[in-house]
Amino acid sequence: MSLTVQTEERADVVVVSVAGELDMATAPQLQDQITDLLEKGRIRLVFDLSELSFCDSTGLSVFVRARNSADEAGGVVRLAAPRRGVLRILEVSGLVEVLQTHATVDEAVAGGTATTG
Repeated sequence: MSLTVQTEERADVVVVSVAGELDMATAPQLQDQITDLLEKGRIRLVFDLSELSFCDSTGLSVFVRARNSADEAGGVVRLAAPRRGVLRILEVSGLVEVLQTHATVDEAVAGGTATTG
């Protein structure tokens, strides 16, 4: 399966919808999109993971790099609506504590309290 990445502007936040499998083969595609957004000054990012079926450590590192880059620029990265399998990977890796994770995209866009499920 491949990876599909789409973006949607919502006020000062860019929602990045990630669908398919995020792994060593597809991570560069997402990284390129993130780099492009950050270079354009889009530093408030919400990743909609509702259609992400798989994410390995390479994919996780993309989210960590995005968070670090956004933090340096005064922005924020939030994850939204991860499926059970992806949420489990975030929990086991400890990244659910590092990456703000929300149950829905709307909650992540609003910037409320992070939840893990």
